This record gives sequence, C-alpha cells and structure tokens, in this order.
Amino acid sequence: MTFLVIGAGPAGLATARVFKEAGLPFEVVERHAEIGGQWLYGAASSGVYASTHLISSKTTTAFADYPMPEDWPAYPHHAQVLDYLKSYARHFGLYPSIRFNRTVTHVARQADGWQATFDDATSHDYEGVVIANGHLTDPELPQIPGSFSGELMHSKTYKNAAIFDGKRVLIVGMGNTGCDIAVDAVHRASKVLWSVRTGNHFTPKFLAGKPADEASHKAKFVLPRRLRSILHEAVLRFVIGAPEKFGLPRPAHRLYDRTPVVNSLVLQHLGQGDIQVRPPIEELDGNRVIFTDGRTDEVDLVLLATGYRITFPFLDETALASELNWQAPAPHLHLNIFPPTDNNLFVVGMIEGAGIGWPGRDLQARTVAAYLAARRDAPDKARAFRRDIARHCVAPRPKDAGPHGIFIDFIDYKRALGKLIEQLS
Repeated sequence: MTFLVIGAGPAGLATARVFKEAGLPFEVVERHAEIGGQWLYGAASSGVYASTHLISSKTTTAFADYPMPEDWPAYPHHAQVLDYLKSYARHFGLYPSIRFNRTVTHVARQADGWQATFDDATSHDYEGVVIANGHLTDPELPQIPGSFSGELMHSKTYKNAAIFDGKRVLIVGMGNTGCDIAVDAVHRASKVLWSVRTGNHFTPKFLAGKPADEASHKAKFVLPRRLRSILHEAVLRFVIGAPEKFGLPRPAHRLYDRTPVVNSLVLQHLGQGDIQVRPPIEELDGNRVIFTDGRTDEVDLVLLATGYRITFPFLDETALASELNWQAPAPHLHLNIFPPTDNNLFVVGMIEGAGIGWPGRDLQARTVAAYLAARRDAPDKARAFRRDIARHCVAPRPKDAGPHGIFIDFIDYKRALGKLIEQLS
C-alpha cells in the first residue's frame, strides 16, 4: 500500500526522492499548483517577501548531492531558490508522483493504515503518512491590550516595502524576519521603530570574504556545543560588536541554543540612527503605541514579526494527542520525527536550527526509510529502536530545545541521524 506525503516543499521533496530510491510506494499531495512550499512566492501559505534571500549559504542549504549553480551568489534570492527546487524535482523525476491543487482536510487512523480525506470530499487509504507541511504557515498573533487606528499586520502578509512609503512604522520581533523587514523599511518609511522583548546573537553572512557558515560544516574537529558557543560568541563580539552596544538586550541564551540573526545590516542602521529600539508594547491607543517603559510613539503601521504556531490542521485534537504525542506548543517526538506509537505516522521538516539545511531534511527522510526497512528485514533492530523512541517520548523535552521545543544543534543532530541509519541498516 502507498504512503502519503503531505506537502511538496523541501521536506516533502526530500521524502519523495528517498522513498523513490528505496522502492517505497508513495504519492505527494500539494495544495498549490507548484512545488516549493514557503519558497513559492505569492502563494497563500508563503511568508516569503520580495527581498528574501537565504540566510544560510547555498553550499550548506542545498541537498548534498545536488549543489546550486556555481555562478549563483552565496546567498541566492528567493526566485533562484524556487528555480533550484524545481530543478531538483525534475532531475530526480518527482513531478509525476505529486498531486497538485489538492488539500488534505482530514487524516484518520484505520485498523490497517490511514485514511485521508481531500478538499473535493474524496477519500483514499494509505499504509502510512509522512507529514511534511512545514511549520511556518499559521501566524502567532500576540494579544495586545487596547485598539489601534492604523494598520496592524503580521509578517506573513508582508510582500513589498512599498507599504512603508512615508509612514511611521513599528516592527515587532527579534528574529531574522523582523530584522530583514526593519532594514526594508528604512529605505521607504519616515520613521522606523523596532520593539524587541529578548536579546539574540548576531552573525555576519561573510567572514574574510567567504560565507560565515561554511567553516562549521567543513571542520574535521568539532567542539561540544557549549564550548563552541563560548568561543564563537567571543569572536562575534570582537568582529561585529555586542548587541547591547546597539541598544539591544543582552542575549540570555548561548549562541547555539537558538537560531541567531544572520543580518549585520540592521546593526549598521541602528548605529546610524535609522532604526530606534523600543521595549515590548504595553498597550495600543488609537495611533499611539505605549511601551513597557512608559514611552509613547505615534505610528501608522505596526508589523508583527512574531513567528508562527505549529499546527497540523488535518489532525483533530484526539489524534494529535494519541497519534502524535501533542504537548503544546508542538508534538514531542523522538528526533522530531517519530511518535511513541508505532503507527506509521512520521514528521519530516519539523526542526529549527541554523545550519541544518536541506541535507538535514534528507537525513530525516532517510532515517524514516531505514526504520521501515528494518521493521521489514531486521525486526530485532526495529524493536530496539522502538524502545529508544518510547524512552525519549516519556522524558521531558530538553531545556535547550527552544520556545517551540523543536530546536536542534545541526552538528549533533546530523551525527545522531547518521548513526541511527547505520544501526538500522
């Protein structure tokens, strides 16, 4: 019987390619008319904006055996990224296995597999399901007291800096998206304010003229995460300066315990006075924003770059709890892939962490395929692995798993997946 792969973004494409190589019957269902997921600019589910580029370099982002063109820039534009994904799908013959313009509305476990219902009211039975729908679809909208007479929007709907023309703008959020949009706004807005709650570390895109993230991937000897953090934090403070020197909060976490901001332009604009830092919002009052330090500013547009909620809209609450081990704000899975129940339900792509790239998604898919093969050909190995899954899923989430509980260190994670694939083979 066939496996259903939900989504044709990078994680879904990686799964399709691996399953095809492994001889596992599958079909991919994609609700849009083209592949790409988040990189399908203009699609309803895409949060990509006109100025979006990769924040990890092309060499660390691209699939390991399918590099991006040598003549492309180190950090390609989103249109190039989409072209790359289309080329990848064509090269590995994935398009015939993808059903476009089809939305999965409900997935339910059956006695011998899973039943998926689609937006045309049809249903189909599958042996298993790989969820690869991503986790950057449903905006996280904070509850802010008061009312605002200007324009209030989430970064999900932001596409072009023209909306800032001549306006007094407040950007809310300390992630990479908030920083990118603040830089966009500088060139069009009459005033740019930036409200931040917590600190973060900043890393440049280039060091000595080369992509800054390449060295970590090429290193033959890798220090433990904490030591790496301490060493690299000192280097960054020397090269680009401490965030607090630019009026930002001092990070309360170590460098490799969260995704850093890969944007030094925003620091330049802070230093030039083009962007003014503000604390969290206390209240909205007409066109005024009142901050927690008592300061008040009049603004025309508030843009919330406040992230996303992890959701699986095709699973009801009962299934989320029983089949996916939901423990808000995300399911608690072994390696962010395997639920405690041996139910042929897997998640690929539900990870946060700089450096994991699409090779990480490929490794996730290969781990699923290796487990399915072991369950068929080496049941003792599969049973031993199931015991590991059960132990992990009853233990508390690691303290360094981030606010969503899915943050990983790319070096440790890739090593763990590689070792597991060997054990299951």
